[in-house]
Amino acid sequence: MFKNKSLFRYVFNGIVILFAFIGFILTGSYLAIKLHITDDPGGVDYNDRMFKEISEKQQLFNPNNPEYRQMISEKRPIQYLILSLLGKFYPYNANVIFEASKFSQNPIVLEQMISTSELRLPQNSPYFEFKRQLLNTYNKPIQRDTFKSVFIWMNISEWNNLKIAIVKDKKLIDSAAKVAGVEPRLVVCCIIGEQIRLFNSKREIYKKYIGPLKVLSVESQFSLGITGIKDFNAKAIENHLKDSLSVYYLGTKRKNVLNFNTQNSDTERYYRLVNYRNHYYQYLYTALYLHQVQKQWKTANNDISNRPEILITLYNVGFAFSQPKLNPKVGGSTIIIHGKPYTFGGIGFDFYYSGELAEEFPYYNQKFF
Repeated sequence: MFKNKSLFRYVFNGIVILFAFIGFILTGSYLAIKLHITDDPGGVDYNDRMFKEISEKQQLFNPNNPEYRQMISEKRPIQYLILSLLGKFYPYNANVIFEASKFSQNPIVLEQMISTSELRLPQNSPYFEFKRQLLNTYNKPIQRDTFKSVFIWMNISEWNNLKIAIVKDKKLIDSAAKVAGVEPRLVVCCIIGEQIRLFNSKREIYKKYIGPLKVLSVESQFSLGITGIKDFNAKAIENHLKDSLSVYYLGTKRKNVLNFNTQNSDTERYYRLVNYRNHYYQYLYTALYLHQVQKQWKTANNDISNRPEILITLYNVGFAFSQPKLNPKVGGSTIIIHGKPYTFGGIGFDFYYSGELAEEFPYYNQKFF
């Protein structure tokens, strides 16, 4: 019994001492904080001045100032040039900055990101000498071209109106292209080729009606609709959808996408292709044609899926001239723009890789699906 009491006393005393110790620690910590004994005065970062300069670049940001927008437009090529140089030394960081810049609505941020990375480079890094030489070369005076775009035909006054008109039909183009299993941008190439061709042949009509209203020209004679589809090509597209033995056959999924609602198919087809109010079928026939010739060439072991210039050329010349071969040529109708000849396929190629309307009609990894 006495032994148990002694054990109890030891345990009790141990607990009391433990709580006393904890209380001492807590009280000491409180007093240390209260009396600022534990405060860390810190230190001034070696790069403090540079941090300030980089951050203060934001003060230049005024999107409502026309002069600012012009300044950014002029600086952007330099920014990408320097970013490319950074990529030679640190490709990971350059790629991260490039991707991040896409998500910023403030163009100054790109310059700040580049400057921050440069700040962490060793002062003796050869990067800085390369940058100096690069900027010296870039800043050398040159005789600038009087044209805004390197694609001369895109400098015509009709170009901006055409882009506005095409964007108005974005939903229809996207919808038709999806049904046909084709990248919408390829359909737009066909639209542009045909509409540019019409600017010359119907210039007076364009000036009076099409230009001011910013709408697309719809043909109603030998070539039909916005994309200039021939009636016999349209019939061939319909037949290929049904013929499972055809080299153009796209499978059961698309077999019925052009089914008619009446017994008078010729009249209904014509109305589809010249409808001024709804251009859906004009885009659908165009997209289906592109997919059918792509299928024809792929079946013949000549895949032209990544040759927009050939696809657009074939669209212009029709099924009769679509003959798979190893080295197809770009061409089609010759279009004269301000005295200079262009081909239908060449114009399509220029637009496809120009970057114009890329936000509305982006580049797909897989153009046919």
